[in-house]
This record gives sequence, structure tokens and C-alpha cells, in this order.
Amino acid sequence: MDFSRRLFLKTTGFGLLALGLPPSFLVRAAEGETAKRGKILVVVFQRGGMDGLNAVIPFKDRAYYSLRPTIAVTEPSSGEERAIDLDGFYGLHPALAPLKPLFDKSHLAIIHAAGSPDNTRSHFDAQDYMELGTPGIKSTPDGWLNRVLLQTSNDRNPFQAVALTQRLPRILAGKAPAVTMTSIEEFRLRDSFLAPTLQRFYANVNDPILRQGGDNLFEAMRVLSTVEATLPPVAADGYPIGRFGDSLKQISRLVKANVGLEIAFTEIEGWDTHVNEGGTKGQMANRLKDLAEGLTAFYRDLGDRMEDVVLLTLSEFGRTARENGNRGTDHGHANVMFVMGGRIKGGKVYGRWPGLDPAVLYEGRDLALTTDFRAACGEVLSRHLGQKDLTRVFPGYQVPSRALGLIV
Repeated sequence: MDFSRRLFLKTTGFGLLALGLPPSFLVRAAEGETAKRGKILVVVFQRGGMDGLNAVIPFKDRAYYSLRPTIAVTEPSSGEERAIDLDGFYGLHPALAPLKPLFDKSHLAIIHAAGSPDNTRSHFDAQDYMELGTPGIKSTPDGWLNRVLLQTSNDRNPFQAVALTQRLPRILAGKAPAVTMTSIEEFRLRDSFLAPTLQRFYANVNDPILRQGGDNLFEAMRVLSTVEATLPPVAADGYPIGRFGDSLKQISRLVKANVGLEIAFTEIEGWDTHVNEGGTKGQMANRLKDLAEGLTAFYRDLGDRMEDVVLLTLSEFGRTARENGNRGTDHGHANVMFVMGGRIKGGKVYGRWPGLDPAVLYEGRDLALTTDFRAACGEVLSRHLGQKDLTRVFPGYQVPSRALGLIV
């Protein structure tokens, strides 16, 4: 029985609906009733550990250039392939140029020297700690976004939380239901080719919970195929080619369709730049280009709906301050976060700059942490989503009483 349940949840990919949730929300949507416009949080995880020092360059800290003789980004000046001046101290990597107008409109904020306080240099541990919201503690059973879901609403619907990923990420794992998908259309395909076989199988099982869950799931898939025809078309303009751009397109569709989306998650990989990272060109620049194009296309696609949306980025750790012998960077500590939205108090780089002098580097090699990622995320949760008790979201952590001031 336990094996059958696990198989069902794994095989369908939409299995969290099988926890007894009726598809009444989908029925209402199919009948033309849309959910009230609400606030939405989108989390983008940059897996691999982004080099925040080359994404947002502290060009006035001269130690930056002595530590990175071959991969440093030249300070702002006339001409191309230079950092883009933000405030006289920090500059954007030229591949992030599409983000500069959003920064100037105060719809993009940057937090430097931010991240997880845990000092692990393991990708797997660092990602777990950041997704669980309990740095240093791997026994936490659920992700912090799932704990948000448990606090924010009593009126559940299948689209309250959606991960545009191949499998449910740790950050959304837990008691509250969440959907994983790679696209809205995948459910129509699965309904056509997979559902009949599974439906016959689960109609004959003896476990009433499993059988009822299957009934609910297949009905939800059926109704979703009806709702799909009324969803906004996929917008192609400006999105980068690949999984990251595709996932942002799907999130935008769900936002515009008013299906009750509250939390969305996606990810962009390829940030582990140990070898030939590059400066203004190369491996890192290519990833930054995709990130910038994806975020700006998403912003442009949603238009005035960005008043309801906050998008923030996370990466498990930054990179070493000093470049290595392979013209790359190794696993580091503090990093950069981006926060985008119509009600973001942007146009500013937040966080105390700790400096890059060798005497102040963390463990003698990394940018020191001055802003815990939970402080920034907690502020977004409380000021944007109305989360009242952050101790339930981040157990064991006291969010600073003095806010960063990210939300207007």
C-alpha cells in the first residue's frame, strides 16, 4: 500500500492533489470564476553558488582588483565591457545591463554581502540549509516556503504554490500541498496518454484514501484541460531560450490567469565557476545574461501586475574573493540577492559592505556576511504577504527589529 501511494505521487507529477483535496477550485475556474487578485512571491534559486562579487562589482574597493587580476570587471567609464555604475561604489556586470532601467525606476533592489550564516562549502548542504530555512540543521522536516503556506490561507486551491521544476524542491516540501510542473500543457499531455492507464489501476485498489485521491486527481486533470483554453497565451518576447525562460513564462501565465497563485518557485543552474569564469565575457557572463533577460522579460510581460508581485533570488553561497589558479573562483560565503517588484523600494544596494581587505575576509578568503538571507526574506513575507509570525517560518531565528526597508 505504501509503495502504491509513493508510486502514484511520483508517477503523476501532480500527486499532491491526491491528498484529499477536491478539485472544486478548478471547477469554479472552468465556470469562469477567477480568484481575487492577491499578493504573489516568486523565488528564483541560482544553483551552483553565484559569484556575487562579479555580478555586482564593488569597484571602489581597490582590493577587488588586486584579488582578481584576470577576471575582474573594469570599473565604470565610457566605452563597452565595463561595469555599469549604480551609485558611485557598486556597478552591475555589463551582462546585467537589462536590469539597470528597473533599478533606476526603483523596482529593483540589491542586497550585497547577504546569504546563509552557515559556513559549509558543500553545494548540497548549503542548498538544503537555505531551502529549509534552518542553517546548520538538516533535520528540519519541511521547507520555509511550505511553512509560509500553512500560515497564510485556509482556502486551499491546487495552484496556491507551484514549482516550475522537475521535482518538488526542498523549499516547498511539507504538509501544505504544492504542485510541480514544467509547463501547464504537460497536464493535458499526461491526461491524454497516462491518465487512462493509471485511472483503471487506481479504480481497483482497496485503499479508499488512495482511490479517492486518484479520483480527485483525475477529475482535476480533466477540468484543467478545460481551464487551459482560457489561460493567457505564452509570451515569447525577450525570454531567454531554455528551462529558466520557459519557467518564467509559465509563472507569468498563472499570475495573469488569477488562479489563486501565492508562491511560485523556479531555478537557474550553472553558477559553479571553478574554471575559466571570465570577466565581462565567458561562462559567468552567459549565465548573468540569461538571468537578466529572464527577469526583465517577466517584468515586462506582467506589466501592472508587478504591483502584486515580488521576485527574489537566492544562491547557496558566493565565491572566493581571490580568483584561483584556473581563472575561476571556488566555494565562498556571502553573496548578492536581487529583489524585484512594483512596490519594491529599489534603486539602492542594501546591506553593510564589510570590505575585501585580507584582514577582514571571512576565514581569510571570502566576502563576510552582513545580512542573513532570512532577514530579507522575512521582510518580504511580512510586508508583502502579510506573514504575522516569522518564528513559525524561520524557527530559532529572530528577524532583526530594524528592517532593511525593501518594501514601499
